[in-house]
Amino acid sequence: MKKHSLTLYIFIGIFLGVFAGWLFGESILPFAEPMAQLFLRLLRMAIMPLIITSILSGVLSVGTGKNLGTLGIRTAIYYIFTSLVAILTGQFLVNVFQPGKGADIGLTGDVSAISAANQSPMELIFRIIPENPFQSMANGDVLPVIFFFILFGFFITKLEDPLRSRFTDIVQASFEAMMKLTHVIIWLAPIGVMGINAKIVATTGFGAFYSLGKYFIVVLMGLFIHTLIVLPLVLKFVGKVKPFKHYRNMLPAYLTAFSTSSSMVALPLTMEYASEASGVSKKISNFFLPIGATINMDGTALYECVATIFIAQAYGVDLSVTQQFTVALTALLASIGAAGIPMAGLVMMSIILHAVGLPLEGVGIIMAVDRILDMFRTTTNVISDSSGVVVVAHLEGESLEPVR
Repeated sequence: MKKHSLTLYIFIGIFLGVFAGWLFGESILPFAEPMAQLFLRLLRMAIMPLIITSILSGVLSVGTGKNLGTLGIRTAIYYIFTSLVAILTGQFLVNVFQPGKGADIGLTGDVSAISAANQSPMELIFRIIPENPFQSMANGDVLPVIFFFILFGFFITKLEDPLRSRFTDIVQASFEAMMKLTHVIIWLAPIGVMGINAKIVATTGFGAFYSLGKYFIVVLMGLFIHTLIVLPLVLKFVGKVKPFKHYRNMLPAYLTAFSTSSSMVALPLTMEYASEASGVSKKISNFFLPIGATINMDGTALYECVATIFIAQAYGVDLSVTQQFTVALTALLASIGAAGIPMAGLVMMSIILHAVGLPLEGVGIIMAVDRILDMFRTTTNVISDSSGVVVVAHLEGESLEPVR
């Protein structure tokens, strides 16, 4: 009942937000912005402590280094496989339909100041290893925090009792306390998504849905193919579960991801419903999902690949096979480095454009519709995370009765 009532309230919040933004226009902003900011700030407050306690809880729940290694390998294989399939799907569609050929689209903004343009893929990899993990925590830099606490948790498992058991008890208690706090916060989601959607409609109207039509449709086609064909096939034949039963169980998390355009904001709901509705054990969901919310970005990877080739087509540049391979590889790395926050993929796009030698200002071409696509690709990211945790749980021998 709680699951369905929260889903209903989120739908109502989305509808009321869109209606209010359309009806009142920018006069709704003094009310909409505080509603959105209250919800988002509370969630951001909880995100870093939740990630730290859930990662440690997940690693300690797995137990031995051998088990952690097996789970980690399966997790990494899933991340890489689904992201590469998403990239190749987008690459195929954008080359077949060529939405940028003959496009007469003006730039919509100055993006020359994006600092990420000078960051190489190797620098992205080095970003994962923190020089100061406490500074990374303070800055909200999630990848180094995850890397450090996976290592930290692994070496806690090497301690002798009673030190190991004492530390484990503290971590588990901290995680349970954070989940209770987060559970209260997520019940403010309907208010938050109402404010968010009212602001979007009030400031941009519905025009963004009609701009850059062919590009928009190609990206959506790729995302729908991935979420409605590729991931269900993986769930059915690898995870041995009913795909759309699992999707239905996870609907509140998907709606939150769609409304907020943030996989990190949706993380608490994804963790809750993966365990309570789809039957995944907390030890696996606590390990897999916080990492997936940062690393497993299927929708972002697909979008970055399509957008880069679209921009090349709009500039009249034919990318060679080697350049398209560079696009695919860099899209994979950039999607790993993308933060789970709204429009992070747009910033990471500059890295790919830099890698293939396209003008950085090309990002400005797609800014008009990026906010809408961000909602869809973030939902794809979260659907892939929730599907992956079920697949890994099955491979680890769990029953998953609710989705059989």
